[in-house]
Amino acid sequence: MTSELMTIRQMCEVFDVTPRTLRFYEAKELIFPIRQGQKRLYTRRDRGRLKLILRGKRFGFSLEEMRQLLNLYDRGDAQEEQLRRTHEVARERLAQMERQRDELNEAIEELRGQLEWGAEMIASFRRSAAE
Repeated sequence: MTSELMTIRQMCEVFDVTPRTLRFYEAKELIFPIRQGQKRLYTRRDRGRLKLILRGKRFGFSLEEMRQLLNLYDRGDAQEEQLRRTHEVARERLAQMERQRDELNEAIEELRGQLEWGAEMIASFRRSAAE
């Protein structure tokens, strides 16, 4: 994308979000569009921040974590602190997601066992009824 400003409609189309979503992120001080009366204009920086917000959301980061990471970007240390902290938070999130996956796999296997047991019980009732 070039450095031109984008309207809320353009942002919604490009990022597949609703105007309500953009206003929500603005209210949470995650993006900072230029306001011209009721009109909002989004800069290249806003687009970059929104892209990171949506990626963070997909990975399960909280809005507060996203705000902290995005604010580190503004510190001017060539993004080293932001990258270091993002890496740390991402490692923690990955470990959490892997634990959740393991718990889900365990629950799936347990449910499969219960379904097999249930199917066997139904079959035994049908055999008993047929005798």
